[in-house]
Amino acid sequence: MTGRIGRFASVAPALRVVVTVAMVTWLASRVRLEQLQAVGWRPQALFWLAAALVLTLVGVALSALRWHRVLVALERPARVSVLMRHYLASLFVGNVLPSTIGGDVLRVSRLVHEGGDTPRVVASVVLERLTGWLVLPALTLVGLMANPGLRRIAPGPAGTAFGLAVATLALLAIVLGVAASRGFDRSVGRERGWRRFTGAVHLGLERFRRAPGLAFEVLTAGFAYQLVVVLAAFLAAKALGLTIGWTAVLAFFPVVAIVQVLPLTVSGLGTREAALIFFLHPFGVPDSHAFALGLLLYTVNLVVSLLGAPAFAIGSRSDRAVAHG
Repeated sequence: MTGRIGRFASVAPALRVVVTVAMVTWLASRVRLEQLQAVGWRPQALFWLAAALVLTLVGVALSALRWHRVLVALERPARVSVLMRHYLASLFVGNVLPSTIGGDVLRVSRLVHEGGDTPRVVASVVLERLTGWLVLPALTLVGLMANPGLRRIAPGPAGTAFGLAVATLALLAIVLGVAASRGFDRSVGRERGWRRFTGAVHLGLERFRRAPGLAFEVLTAGFAYQLVVVLAAFLAAKALGLTIGWTAVLAFFPVVAIVQVLPLTVSGLGTREAALIFFLHPFGVPDSHAFALGLLLYTVNLVVSLLGAPAFAIGSRSDRAVAHG
């Protein structure tokens, strides 16, 4: 069984590349890209696009701050500037390599090399990611409650968004319930796979019980980060001239974020665009424009992630020096 899992893991990146190409090609063949000519050039589009880029970078800084507060709770503090550098490097890796965990592995390895003990560093990355399981569905539910008309205008997307939000919260509750067992109190350092993941959550829960104020700070940073990301998507839509209300963006874009991190394609390409087509169609957004919005959001993240190329390159040289030292 272990051998089969290992073989699948070795071919999974190539499979994801194949799925990505297939999905993007299929979507491109179904949309009418010539409709994008109707968007035209508007001077304010450059302003909205620049604002989306700035907000995306602000979001990275908020992510680093969230990671910092988790590390403080785990009694392994690090400077926010250092975490920001590691985060940008991880984004660069995540947008280049066909893996959703490559960037997180990089963050763990870099921080461990700088003197952090592996269990706490692993726990910090797992817990920082896990906050999204609470924040994203919560934002979707807030958006649906703030504008009940969404259920009338787009019953299918609204019902799907509600179902995915509830399912994500239920999965989070299951993970927290399993992790609360004392059987995982030491597994983060010894085990691999799901037991290591659950052990990391267990370690975080124990720390947050002792410092609930830090848990509040982590969640506050998490909400701020996701709100900034949603606002950046809203501005990117305005750059394309799409008239989508803020509450609709608040209700549906967090669900798109949940879907795009599924380990199906590279950097969410294809899954993100398909989700946007589904959720925005009832609002009169042509499929071609929703498809273009997905690619624009990917491009914005790619441009910001390029800021992490120097940090990745410098860190790689440092890693080699440590390995040969």
